[in-house]
Amino acid sequence: MRKNVSLLVTVLVLLSVALTACAPATTAPSGGQQPAATTAPAQGGETQPAAGGKLEMFSWWTAGGEADGLNAMYEIYKKEHPGVEIVNATVAGGAGTNAKAVLSTRLTGGDPPDSFQLHAGLEVEKYEPEKYLQALNDLYASEGWDKAFPADLITLLKYKDSFWGVPVNIHRSNVLWYNKQVLADNNIEPPKTWDEFFAAAETLKGKGIVPLVIGTKEGWEAGHTFETVLAGVLGADAYNGLWTGATQWTDPKVTEALETLKKVMSYANTDYSALTWSDAAQYLVDGKGAMHIMGDWTDGWFTSKGYKDYGWAPVPGTQGTFVALSDSFAAAKGAKNQENLENWLKVAGSKAGQEAFNPKKGSICARTDCDPALFNEYLKSAMQDWSKDAIVPSVAHGAAAIEKWATVYKDILTTFATNGDVAAAQTSLQQACVDAGVCK
Repeated sequence: MRKNVSLLVTVLVLLSVALTACAPATTAPSGGQQPAATTAPAQGGETQPAAGGKLEMFSWWTAGGEADGLNAMYEIYKKEHPGVEIVNATVAGGAGTNAKAVLSTRLTGGDPPDSFQLHAGLEVEKYEPEKYLQALNDLYASEGWDKAFPADLITLLKYKDSFWGVPVNIHRSNVLWYNKQVLADNNIEPPKTWDEFFAAAETLKGKGIVPLVIGTKEGWEAGHTFETVLAGVLGADAYNGLWTGATQWTDPKVTEALETLKKVMSYANTDYSALTWSDAAQYLVDGKGAMHIMGDWTDGWFTSKGYKDYGWAPVPGTQGTFVALSDSFAAAKGAKNQENLENWLKVAGSKAGQEAFNPKKGSICARTDCDPALFNEYLKSAMQDWSKDAIVPSVAHGAAAIEKWATVYKDILTTFATNGDVAAAQTSLQQACVDAGVCK
């Protein structure tokens, strides 16, 4: 049904961390967020209301649509299990930058949350699943998730013959967001190529408008932007080859991609190092910036801000390519509230839960049976693209490389965004691939 699905599975099963973004830890979330559907029970069987107690949920979803979507699932859970207190243990930081370190400390220290956010796939290796996590095979069987989730996603979720997380969504990273009024006022069409982008950027710069807004404060955003440039310049097959060794980081196309990003950064806001991704997106809301490269959680963030004058397009050169990632929830071994935890996972994997969560989050369902009518125009377009585009993995969000490699990759790009040293960055990227045991 999709191009390159078999290649994606190979990349992710062998090397990836599977198919990301962001307010300090609080207790029970404030109510008021009404999900799309709150009466349907979790799919796959009736759940019995828990007698009481708590459920501690750990994530990095603290901003705008992310928090709204999570609260929508909480509302379903509270309706089905009204006696349970939800402890919303969040750690701010896009892509889990800060949360992962806190989580590792809690797991190894014997103080795990009941459930926590996890990128679907081999990222589970980081948490030594057989030691610190619960296998979820029985839950998959009882809930019928082997039929509800796409076959390729099912394959990616399995590690050492067990399932360790329940996926709640699919995200796209290679989206160019833009202020429709700003582009229209300057007679600019959304650029399809980098040449078109640079021509538009010159026009906008001459009008005192920031052509491309970006924030690199949290250390992953430059790597995010670069992966979308790489996917367009190299094409899907060669991009996938970067994570298998079939494409070397010394390739001239990688040089071209770095040169492209360097030029892109010359049209960026000068305060990028002090901003998060959502701070940068505010430029579009305020009409001070024209374009922004970020994942489709931005759609949920715009919606939460009441902002409607935005458009979207694939990042230049990536038409027909879907750079993908997926979020899931895992179950900690030694969880203090086992019954409440299991009931939470049933909600997370249910049709009702995913239909409530994803329209607010700015993502599409991991399930294949969600109702498209519940989603806005952008998300409907993402559903269509997911079904027909070449699917390639995001490295910035745990889908293309083991975590140690991905971390080095992001550090290299954060430095490059500031110094623009193409040769040094390319040498470092190749060495990171060698250190990961992939390149020779």
